[in-house]
Amino acid sequence: MNTVIAFILMFGLLVFVHEFGHFIFAKRAGMLVREFAIGFGPKVFSHKKSETLYTIRLLPLGGYVRVAGEDPEIIELKPGQHIGLEFNETGSVSKIIVNNKSKHPKARVIEVEHVDLDHKLVIEGYEIDEQEKLIFKVDPKADFVMDETETQIAPYDRQFASKTLPQRAMQLFAGPMMNFILAIVIFLLLGLLQGVPADQAIIGDIQSESPASQAGLQEGDKVIQIEDSSISTWEELKRIVQEHPEEEISMIVERDNQEIEMDVTPRSHIAQDTEIGQIGAAVKLEKSIMKAVPYSISETYEWTKAILVNLSKLVTGQFSIDMLSGPVGIYDATDQVVQTGMMNLLMWTSLLSINLGIINLLPLPALDGGRLLFVAIEAVRGKPIDPQKEGIVHFVGFALLMLLMLVVTWNDIQRLFL
Repeated sequence: MNTVIAFILMFGLLVFVHEFGHFIFAKRAGMLVREFAIGFGPKVFSHKKSETLYTIRLLPLGGYVRVAGEDPEIIELKPGQHIGLEFNETGSVSKIIVNNKSKHPKARVIEVEHVDLDHKLVIEGYEIDEQEKLIFKVDPKADFVMDETETQIAPYDRQFASKTLPQRAMQLFAGPMMNFILAIVIFLLLGLLQGVPADQAIIGDIQSESPASQAGLQEGDKVIQIEDSSISTWEELKRIVQEHPEEEISMIVERDNQEIEMDVTPRSHIAQDTEIGQIGAAVKLEKSIMKAVPYSISETYEWTKAILVNLSKLVTGQFSIDMLSGPVGIYDATDQVVQTGMMNLLMWTSLLSINLGIINLLPLPALDGGRLLFVAIEAVRGKPIDPQKEGIVHFVGFALLMLLMLVVTWNDIQRLFL
């Protein structure tokens, strides 16, 4: 049960932060945000506040912010169509009744001749069996009412396409950006709670019955030399130790202003099919806000670089698709991480957040990176690509991504249960 709760909270945080980035920059640009959704599929929960419908959906495969104009508008009024109109206190149309007009006895029924809900915000038409053409001013926040469901109209200045290239690019980039910011915040929290590795090679916790313990190393010892190599950082110490599994190495440490020489034999350990040496000692951690801030940025950068390296291996064929994990694999990994404590769960969350940010920036259809690519092409061409053609590309891309998700999930199930 702990794993289920941890997974739901972790998943919810990652998706919420990502979509909040899209949401807040859409709002800042004046775009109409129709829906803020966590998950896909049927609605489990919904609440409408102001212009936006907030939903939680059944399938935990991501989320989305639906901005007016990113997709074709769902309701179109045509000449000859009979609609009902309701008005606000200023005399402007506040509701456009598309069907079930009998349920709105106060609505004024007209036959449509011309509609402009993008720029002029007017509806022209005739009352039934009348010859005089009437022109009705439409409120910018008027609602369509279809099947008793209200959907706010989207004048052109509230649509995605009406905004400048920088505004659109920022709205698309904001989701991945927020994932990187979340990773930085989590690493900062980790640095404050458990400490930041010391700049020098200073010994921290030592495992009992470990090579370090047997050699006489103590917490607080500063390693200054191994064999003939001077040591100034923990990474240098770690690299040399890993290169000498089951080989005795000479080490000089500084303790109470005295230099002590000792021999230690790193034990053998297999990591990612490679034999490395370990002595069973951790770096000393220091708690300081001045060190936690650069540490959080540095860790985010290093993990981002490592993930990009692995992605490049996938492209070049050095990394098999069978090694990818979907929701099932992530859940299983989360189950293992939960057993090791809250700090490791926070670390795992930050790594998944970086992953989510990077994946969404890939120039693939339906992802933020794919949409950013279309914005970049528009900037080069000087005019946008046909929205219908772009929509088809994103639809096909989304279908292929769902297919990939099914393949990866099947691989996860085979690894776990077969």
